[in-house]
Amino acid sequence: MPPVSEAAYSLTRDRVETYFDRTATQTWERLTSHEKVSRIRETVRKGRDQMRALMLSRLPQDLRGARVLDAGCGTGAMASELAQRGAKVTAVDISPQLIDIAKRRLHPALFDNVDFRSGDMSDPALGRFDFTLAMDSLIYYRDADIGRVLDTLSQRTAQAIVFTVAPRTPFLMAFFTFGKLFPRSDRSPTMIPHDPARLARRCPGTLTRQGRITSGFYISECLEHRS
Repeated sequence: MPPVSEAAYSLTRDRVETYFDRTATQTWERLTSHEKVSRIRETVRKGRDQMRALMLSRLPQDLRGARVLDAGCGTGAMASELAQRGAKVTAVDISPQLIDIAKRRLHPALFDNVDFRSGDMSDPALGRFDFTLAMDSLIYYRDADIGRVLDTLSQRTAQAIVFTVAPRTPFLMAFFTFGKLFPRSDRSPTMIPHDPARLARRCPGTLTRQGRITSGFYISECLEHRS
C-alpha cells in the first residue's frame, strides 16, 4: 500500500508514471537537454531553469554534510546541482525511464553523492533529510493530496521543503477548465492550479511564497514549507 493511500492520489500518481514513462519520455528528454526545440518549448525550458535557480537559492550554497531529497527528480538537473554543492542527494522519481536518463547524464565525479531511486516521493523508506525539493512534481495533485504529502515529508525533513505549484492565474484556470471539458485520450495528467492561501490551510506548519516564474507557457509558483 502506498504511503499516502487515498484513491485520488494513487490514481494521479499512476497517470503521471504512465505519461512520463511511456508517452512523453522522449519529449521530456529533449526538453531538458541542450538540443534545439520549438520556440514554445524553449520558453518552458528557460522557465524551468529560472525556477530551479530560485529553489536552489533557498538552500545554503555550501551543502557539505547535508542530506537532500530531490522529490520528482526527472532527468536529474536539480540533483546534479545539489551534488555539486556537496550535498548527499536522494533523487527519486515515479518514472524509471527518467531515472535512467538522469543516471546517464550525471557526471561521474558526482556518482558518490547521488542515490537515484524510482518510486513514490513520499515513501518513508527514503529516509530523513535536511531539505526536500519538489520542482513541478506536485502540480498534478489536488490540495488535500498535497497537504498529505507535505505532512508526510515534513516528518522527515529537518529544515525546509521547497516546492512548486501551478498558480490560479486566469490563463491556467481557463486551461484547467478546458481540460476537464475535453479530457485527452492519452490519459496525460492534468495540471491543477492552486491558491497558496487555501493550500496553507491544508498544510501543517508555515507556508510562505518565494516567487513566481512566468516564461511563455511555463507558469509556476515557488513555496516554502517549514514545520
